[in-house]
Amino acid sequence: MTTRAPVALTCGEPAGVGLELAGKAWRALGADTAFFLIADPAHVPPDVPVARIDHPSETAQASRHGLPLLAHDFPAPARPGRPEPANARAVIEVIERAVGLVRAGEARALCTAPINKKALKDGAGFAFPGHTEFLAHLAGVRRVVMMLACDELRVVPTTIHIPLGAVPAALGPDLLGDTIRITHAALQRDFAIAKPRIAVAGLNPHAGEGGAMGQEELDWINPTLASLRAQGLEVTDAQPADTLFHARARARYDAAVAMYHDQALIPIKTLAFDEGVNLTLGLPFVRTSPDHGTAFDIAGQGIARPDSLMAALRMARDLGERRQR
Repeated sequence: MTTRAPVALTCGEPAGVGLELAGKAWRALGADTAFFLIADPAHVPPDVPVARIDHPSETAQASRHGLPLLAHDFPAPARPGRPEPANARAVIEVIERAVGLVRAGEARALCTAPINKKALKDGAGFAFPGHTEFLAHLAGVRRVVMMLACDELRVVPTTIHIPLGAVPAALGPDLLGDTIRITHAALQRDFAIAKPRIAVAGLNPHAGEGGAMGQEELDWINPTLASLRAQGLEVTDAQPADTLFHARARARYDAAVAMYHDQALIPIKTLAFDEGVNLTLGLPFVRTSPDHGTAFDIAGQGIARPDSLMAALRMARDLGERRQR
């Protein structure tokens, strides 16, 4: 693979906003970020010029004339806001195809447009909670980590798509330790931070307040963090989550590890609702995604903003090149 290898962008759910955002991103980024879309040409909005390619190496030349597109046939039309179960299998195939191209070195990184898990489950029996877990399966990786990133913050949820009531039982020393180690390695490898500083949010209010509001911090969270420090990682004890994300606090760490989904996603979406990027850490390739969903309610109206997808494509470009070096 050369530094000129483009980023592979999957179409995601064709009834969502992904395809119209791909066209907007191509217009805005131009030659600055070479990427190609894998999709059914018939699904691309009619106002987006398409330049069909047969191989990713044709991306740069094709981008001068239209959105570079590697065609993948779907069995049914795309109707904005109305997912078609017959298309579910093809959505999954596009992801598998893109992963193959990245792992073969024909693309430098993977960027994924949003999928709808229910549509995939209904139409193809999709057995994974989301993109992250499916990509880990395709890569043969036991455990991966989701990071949300913007200019102001990098944050990692230790547990992701589970009910809040299930979080305490799902957490444990092994999961927290693996999450922090994977985050530490990614900060070094992909973000070129030689000695990453990682802050950790407590599970309970006020990080348990010495046991008055919960025992987990005392029983196993802080001992796990002390063990990681003994291994040479720069990681805090559990910190009160309500004081971890203001500007002065963010200046003291390179990434924050949260205990559950909303504890991580609320601050990132407050700081950068339109520009946040979702990264999957621990894969043998770079994967990014915009930090939003399919937005069925506005699909096809031309009002969806491409900022997050553009940020995801730029980050895929940069991290892919850095990992290659």
